[in-house]
Amino acid sequence: MPEKKVSLPAKLINGGVAGLVGVTCVFPIDLAKTRLQNQQGARVYSGMLDCLTKTIRTEGYFGMYRGAAVNLTLVTPEKAIKLAANDVFRQQLSKDGKLPLWGEILAGCGAGTCQVVVTTPMEMLKIQLQDAGRLAAQRSVSASAPAASPAPSLVASRTAQSGHAAARRASATSITLELLRTRGLRGLYRGTGATLLRDVPFSMIYFPLFAKLNAVGRREDLHGNPQHRAPFMQSFMAGCAAGSVAAVAVTPLDVIKTRLQTLQKGEGEDSYRGIIDCTRRILSREGPLAFLKGATCRALVIAPLFGIAQGVYFLGIGEKVLGLLG
Repeated sequence: MPEKKVSLPAKLINGGVAGLVGVTCVFPIDLAKTRLQNQQGARVYSGMLDCLTKTIRTEGYFGMYRGAAVNLTLVTPEKAIKLAANDVFRQQLSKDGKLPLWGEILAGCGAGTCQVVVTTPMEMLKIQLQDAGRLAAQRSVSASAPAASPAPSLVASRTAQSGHAAARRASATSITLELLRTRGLRGLYRGTGATLLRDVPFSMIYFPLFAKLNAVGRREDLHGNPQHRAPFMQSFMAGCAAGSVAAVAVTPLDVIKTRLQTLQKGEGEDSYRGIIDCTRRILSREGPLAFLKGATCRALVIAPLFGIAQGVYFLGIGEKVLGLLG
């Protein structure tokens, strides 16, 4: 198979289109993942299906897409940066068309580091919007018991009398403005360290594994050279498999990141001072299995997300778009 150079603009378009399609398909499962990971005491949801069913019942069908606008807006630069950075690093680290395992891991590390500049604020805003429905449901369950109202937060309106009404009024814009007003730009980048701890290992696992799976059966490219095109179905399945393995492997780090970035806590739920404090509290109060909350959801989200991403990326949609424009 002959080599084919892919321009950086084409890589960015491929990553962006893939991210938009993937997020649209799997966002409801990601919402369930966030809500399940944030459950500490009272269990509002017993699992992914129960979460989605109750979400539709109380918030409507589009309640499953709460926070999707943030993801759809920022996933294009995020996925574009991630995929393009990995490709650029691989090209730079390759020698004579071959890339050793250490080079693949280093390229993945670089890609994961680069994407955090977009991922952190995107996740910060998305989590607040996704978790608002869980907090509203929790308040509804405990409404009959005389208890003090939860403290005001950046997610729920301070004057809200109804949990679900407050959740409906929350918006990414209002959360962003409140964060900037009260905490400055650092507020949007809360949890950057935890995001790095999740995304860098994820990329270090995902990209080398994907390259190996994508090279299976291709005699001319035993080293996963990114310049060679694989069949669509092979790229899709390799992306699904590599994404699923990497997602489950870093789920404990994702639980910590989600907990740290959640601004509003439910009744009796812990707040954390940092990564170490969060890890210690989860381990002592909820046990080691708490670090695997949402693992199934993560696998179901990441597998098709990266399968679609790599399929579109290797189909070369970006090159076709540039061809039409140029």
